[in-house]
Amino acid sequence: MKEKLLELQRTLNGELLFDDLHKSIYATDASVYREIPLAVCFPKNKDDIKLLIDFATQNRIGLIPRTAGTSLAGQCVGSGIVVDVSKHFNKIIKIDPNNRTVVVEPGVIRDDLNRAIEEFGLFFGPNTSTSNRCMIGGMVGNNSSGTTSIKYGTTRDKTLGLKTILSDGSEAEFNPISRNDFEGYKNGKSLESKIYKKLYKLLSPAEVQKEITKEFPLETIHRRNTGYALDSLIDTEVFSENNKALNLCELLSGSEGTLAFTTEITLQLDVLAPKYTAMVAAHFSSIENCMLAVEPAMESDLYTCEMMDKVILDCTIQNLKYKENRFFIEGDPKAILMLELRSENQEDLNNQIHVLLNRIENTNLAYALPILMDEQIDKALELRKAGLGLLGNIIGDKKAVACIEDTAVALPDLANYIAEFSEIMKKYKQEAVYYAHAGAGELHLRPILNLKKEEDVDLFRKITEEVAILVKKYRGSMSGEHGDGRLRGEFIELMIGSKNYKLLEEVKAIFDPHNIFNPGKITNTAPMDTSLRYEIDRKEPKIKTLMDFSDSQGILRLAEKCNGSGDCRKSVEAGGTMCPSYRATKNEKDTTRARANALREFLTNSEKPNKFAHEELKEVFDLCISCKGCKSECPSNVDVAALKAEFQYQYQKSNGKSLRSKAFANNSKMNQLASKATGISNFLFSNSFTSGIAKNIMGVASERSLPKLSKVTLWEYYKKNQKTLEAPIKTVYLFKDEFTNYLDAEVGIDALVLLEKLNYQVKMVNNPESGRSYISKGFLEEAKDVANKNIELFSTLISNETPLIGIEPSAILGFRDEYLRLANNLEQAENLSKNCFLIEEFLKKEIALGNIKSSSFTSEIKEIKIHTHCHQKALSNSAYTFDILNLPTNYKVRIIASGCCGMAGSFGYEKEHYEISMNIGEQSLFPAVRKCPDSTLIAANGTSCRHQIFDGTKRQAKHPVTILKEALI
Repeated sequence: MKEKLLELQRTLNGELLFDDLHKSIYATDASVYREIPLAVCFPKNKDDIKLLIDFATQNRIGLIPRTAGTSLAGQCVGSGIVVDVSKHFNKIIKIDPNNRTVVVEPGVIRDDLNRAIEEFGLFFGPNTSTSNRCMIGGMVGNNSSGTTSIKYGTTRDKTLGLKTILSDGSEAEFNPISRNDFEGYKNGKSLESKIYKKLYKLLSPAEVQKEITKEFPLETIHRRNTGYALDSLIDTEVFSENNKALNLCELLSGSEGTLAFTTEITLQLDVLAPKYTAMVAAHFSSIENCMLAVEPAMESDLYTCEMMDKVILDCTIQNLKYKENRFFIEGDPKAILMLELRSENQEDLNNQIHVLLNRIENTNLAYALPILMDEQIDKALELRKAGLGLLGNIIGDKKAVACIEDTAVALPDLANYIAEFSEIMKKYKQEAVYYAHAGAGELHLRPILNLKKEEDVDLFRKITEEVAILVKKYRGSMSGEHGDGRLRGEFIELMIGSKNYKLLEEVKAIFDPHNIFNPGKITNTAPMDTSLRYEIDRKEPKIKTLMDFSDSQGILRLAEKCNGSGDCRKSVEAGGTMCPSYRATKNEKDTTRARANALREFLTNSEKPNKFAHEELKEVFDLCISCKGCKSECPSNVDVAALKAEFQYQYQKSNGKSLRSKAFANNSKMNQLASKATGISNFLFSNSFTSGIAKNIMGVASERSLPKLSKVTLWEYYKKNQKTLEAPIKTVYLFKDEFTNYLDAEVGIDALVLLEKLNYQVKMVNNPESGRSYISKGFLEEAKDVANKNIELFSTLISNETPLIGIEPSAILGFRDEYLRLANNLEQAENLSKNCFLIEEFLKKEIALGNIKSSSFTSEIKEIKIHTHCHQKALSNSAYTFDILNLPTNYKVRIIASGCCGMAGSFGYEKEHYEISMNIGEQSLFPAVRKCPDSTLIAANGTSCRHQIFDGTKRQAKHPVTILKEALI
């Protein structure tokens, strides 16, 4: 087979990869399943797809279509060739504002599409929790719905046309057709014509239609996605007396790529929702009360009716990104119902709010009814949307498992259904998770199970079987929006009956006689408890690490926290930082998800004595720039920066350390030596000839400028100029980080001047370096040594009254991050970390206390644009910098909506990474800076950020401290 794959590889325009790394990272999606594929393909055009279809037909292998890979039911895993269209099939082809339609390729991200069509007053209604990275092709494949389905319907409702490639390699376009046109469609000789003809013969008999109507889910359930949508087809004028046109898009929507390969999609768009909006967040003391309130609430014209339970809410308490979104929560609710209203005018909206409140109050079911407005609603919905990923943040092997999380019933049946479901959970001693689309009769119900253990895998099946029987009792749908996949495929026959299931098999055979399109999904599905991600009752490998990963019960479990939800694949326009290198390359290999999955795969299955010593792991971590975006933006808080540091350390134990790594890791020592002859050193660094030799020897990009040393170190300046204030507001210690001390002493001096003039006594000690360079290069023994020296030194000096403040974010914030993994005395490190602050954090606190006032600063008018360091975004908040720069009365301050600058310490210097580094800068930061007039000040608190801004735009950025110091009067 390898020779055949090599031949196919040579004929394709796109890429075909079958190395162990790519096969391992495409072996999973967001489900509990794992199958190593034969290969992974990134087709560039339709010709590539036709070649793949021909290859698959000749060799009887499957083609597994994939976009963002966020499927929860295992639709994107299989033993054939995974065909990832996200990289090249991602264009918006045509926008037609008059007819409110758009034509897109399957790899277009849902939120990106809506940004592109917003100017026309239009949007695509279905809105999944993964909307900032899920793609239209996947949404069609799953018939996705999301939070807005009660108002805007499902993806099937919005899919007007599909251009596809059929199983014989022919192209077919499916659109609405009338009864009169149908005869022409079915009488040709193409496979497309045969499909129409055979479907007509299959579904026309009255007894067939009667059986479908009798056994399929109730038509009042708009989220019904069990099997193929035969019930929708027979409800058209070709098969009935209805005047609805026949459109096979209804069949292909929700078919999970098992019938044809889609290359273009035509969607019906909606007019943007009314401007004025409000949300009533009804709080309940029990799940039962919440369920009983749904039907009365739905009597109002709601745009959203979403639920969160206590399990989800508790997941948000410690989450760095989402805990601030809990502002509206009162007490300790067992459930919250989020009820959104909209109107074109405020008066009508107020009336709607009044009516809704009365409806809920009259039920006597809710104990609190806070009303949210404007941006508060977005924050609350983000909290709800994060639920899926947050469930992966449960520490340990027990997880909220997707198995019966997609059931939907008719709204009048919801309360009774949930009551019976809860009895099943009690029988199995389960505290299930309840959240999501209450208004649509669908809750994502998840038991907490450990699928590494046989007894819990047995429960996995037993619970699913019992719930399937319960769903059938109410004529509900086992699959509401997440699809059948490998998870629920075996229960379709139970849900729709044996006769109808045979119809599904015949439909599959009509479209795909050789079974090449996503085989084993919907029909002929393997048992739900096979091909699981984890081997049952396997002896767990013992993995010794230098860093302390006990907060996740070890490094392997930290990697396993990635559930595949794919938040790391969101586009630049979606905001945030994660994941800079993926945004530059659009390769799955460069996502947080891929890095976590690859590490899990190799640590679990490696036979090497050093399980980290794999070139595949070196490749997957190569472009990780340790921005820490994943530490806060990943709902599961998969800290890949920590994983990379440990990997590098362990890998180097077997493979040694390069000269360049040693040089960058020991950067502080080299700068200390160079600072003894600053003039000579700076001449050598800036002279094109000598710097070129140095760059060539060290593997530094020739295009990159080298930083110059400060004429005097910060420590030398402090020793000569330290002052004792008579009555200071308080005493603070300033951390002497290695970057400020040697390269940006001027910034450190500005900090000393600023603090002293604001009447703060500043003390410094000759502390060791922060260890940031050691950590970034995996020199963890050295990092551990300096971390513990700093912990021991400062633990006797630092308290709530005398905090430690730092200028360089990557240095000072290490006290709150890596030091907790490197400390010999964790309690001592944790106590110290509570009193270590970025200087902006400290100044903001003092402003809030009234100790620093605007009157100390100029009233001159200035405009400032801020770019903050990635570590600040992840471990602190950009708002601190924004707030302190707004202190001068007439300063107009804006935060640049930028992710990572791309420099990332040594990363941007390395010649093989330079292009990626600059690409990351170009994503948003460089264009934003270039747009600024020369009179606008650019603020950046990271030394690497300022360097990158200069190299990318030739603009000199200033540290916020310098800007404030210059504003003093």
